[in-house]
Amino acid sequence: MSKLDRAKEQIAYLKLWLGILIATMISLTGWLISNFQQVHWSLVLAAISSLLIISLGGYRIHRRIEEKITSLEEL
Repeated sequence: MSKLDRAKEQIAYLKLWLGILIATMISLTGWLISNFQQVHWSLVLAAISSLLIISLGGYRIHRRIEEKITSLEEL
């Protein structure tokens, strides 16, 4: 497998995980909006902290994708 093909596969794999994180964020945000008045405050706090962690992970994956795309120019 050439370096270009390998880099493209790595980008595709990272995009898959980015999509999973985004879908998780959307679902968790919808749950939080729908249920924040009915659930215990600790669940609301856990959901908010989970959103922050997932957002950070999504940002890191996004940065890695950008780095891989930049490295494609060198190949």
